[in-house]
Amino acid sequence: MKRTSILMLLMLSIALSLSAAELDGTQVMWEVYNRDSGDTMSANLIMTITNARGSVRERSIAQYRQDLDGVESKLMFFLSPSDVRNTSFLSFSYEDGRNDDQYIYLPALKRVKRIASDSKNDSFMGSDFTYDDMGSRHPDLDRHTVLRTEPVDGLLTLVVESIALGDEDYPRTLSWVVDGQWFGLKKEFYLPDGSLGKTLTIDAFDEIDGIAVITDMTMSNHKQNTSTRIQMQDVEFNLEFESNFFSERQMKIGPKR
Repeated sequence: MKRTSILMLLMLSIALSLSAAELDGTQVMWEVYNRDSGDTMSANLIMTITNARGSVRERSIAQYRQDLDGVESKLMFFLSPSDVRNTSFLSFSYEDGRNDDQYIYLPALKRVKRIASDSKNDSFMGSDFTYDDMGSRHPDLDRHTVLRTEPVDGLLTLVVESIALGDEDYPRTLSWVVDGQWFGLKKEFYLPDGSLGKTLTIDAFDEIDGIAVITDMTMSNHKQNTSTRIQMQDVEFNLEFESNFFSERQMKIGPKR
């Protein structure tokens, strides 16, 4: 029995090595980009921000998303605490590779502000996520290579290196992608000097209506010694939205559908 088990492990190792050699990194990241995430979705988010001293701030967010005609629209409303209440964020990501369009509504100013392209790497609402992290990064923006296969929590992952084709704050990333399910379990962001800047870890995921949904993730900033955790609750798919729901007007109205 022991000899058979060792033989099976050896055969599996050889098979994985052959598979990794044949895989195309670009194809893997297109699978990630195109994986089924539902045409429409809503969820309640809890964002927990921990600073370098260990102090914690918690924010409650309502999120809505729609994929329609090659455009992913995402609308987020901050519900609490009072210093961010009624702030909203709107993002459009385009399948044809155009840059994301992003907007933020600041209730104190009573106006919608467009996020400039040179601000995409700024902190999103004081968190360890950037505005760029809030969109869907197009595979054509990077050159992708599968480096190896690696088991993570009992799941086979493909470790994909992505090198940015343009100027980026993090020109190199490594993604641990679940083979066949095409979502990431971890992502490392490297600075221009080669040091590790941030790490995104997936702490929990669930299958809801046949769709793999990441329900708990944490972005850790290794340079600032801070972290931001996002927990996703009350996930619903197959919703009906008014044609003008994902709009600047709705950003001011709030999360009423």
